[in-house]
Amino acid sequence: MNRNLAFLNSFVNVSEDTFSKLQKISTFKEIEATTIITNEGEIPEKVYMLVQGIMHAYINSESGKQYNKKIFSPNSFVGALTSMIKNKPSKLTYQALTKCKVFEVDFNKFMNLCKTDVNISNLYIKILERIFMQYERRSIELISLDATQRYIKLRQRIPNIDDLIPQFQIASFLGITPVQLSRIRKKMNESLIS
Repeated sequence: MNRNLAFLNSFVNVSEDTFSKLQKISTFKEIEATTIITNEGEIPEKVYMLVQGIMHAYINSESGKQYNKKIFSPNSFVGALTSMIKNKPSKLTYQALTKCKVFEVDFNKFMNLCKTDVNISNLYIKILERIFMQYERRSIELISLDATQRYIKLRQRIPNIDDLIPQFQIASFLGITPVQLSRIRKKMNESLIS
């Protein structure tokens, strides 16, 4: 079975016919690190299924400081969904942190398929449910876990994250400074040695 079909089947049973319809509105792309797929202030038209690599969504403060809202790893859906649903400018910027492989999907064509194909509509519902659960988990982690615990959870989700993206990106996602992250790493390494 095609691994992308298998991934979609992890949400809901997708037939070969439905998968074929999705392929017709999708384009496979390789994206270089640092490529921005959606800028803050734009109304995007595409959503991405991340197959390989790491991407993130961030917002800049008025002082120019970058705050990571989300880090995306493979088998994630990436895009300014709120912006596309409301047809309003994105409040976030979406960018590749590493070289990525994605399937770019035309959101409007996808939504039109949802109106005519119950299987695609069910897939959309399941994708939205997963996105909601991920955001809820992140919100709970931010209020219930300390920075070390959040870092451990991130490393469980993306085991080689430290080798893939810069420390300041990880620190921003955790809501701490790079210096605090260095201290956490040092303390964790010392406890491994003891």
